[in-house]
Amino acid sequence: MEIAEPYQKDIDFAFFVVNFGYSRSEYDALTPREIAFIRKAWESKMVADSYNMYNAAFTAYFNANRPKRRKALKLWSKKKVKKADMEVIRDNLKIIRDVEKTEGTGWVDAIYKANHLPPIRRS
Repeated sequence: MEIAEPYQKDIDFAFFVVNFGYSRSEYDALTPREIAFIRKAWESKMVADSYNMYNAAFTAYFNANRPKRRKALKLWSKKKVKKADMEVIRDNLKIIRDVEKTEGTGWVDAIYKANHLPPIRRS
């Protein structure tokens, strides 16, 4: 660690280039706080990816070697979807209709344009 200490800034820059494709100017624009948050997010992603890989390998091994008449494990469990609150949906639709009456539908075209999509034309 003592040998690498003078080169710590260069080591950090190399980490960002290899993992995120940052240029030198993009890296220099980051604050120490942003660097710490990016490193933590990257670490959390690596832990989640390795945990998912472990679960996939374990499930595949168990399913390949399970005893006869034993049900196979599922890799992903289905989440129960909560039903939408119709009152909230009605309120939101009322707000949207009011905005469309007063301001028009230009905001929809702006969203499509920002996402480089052709606007939908209703007849």
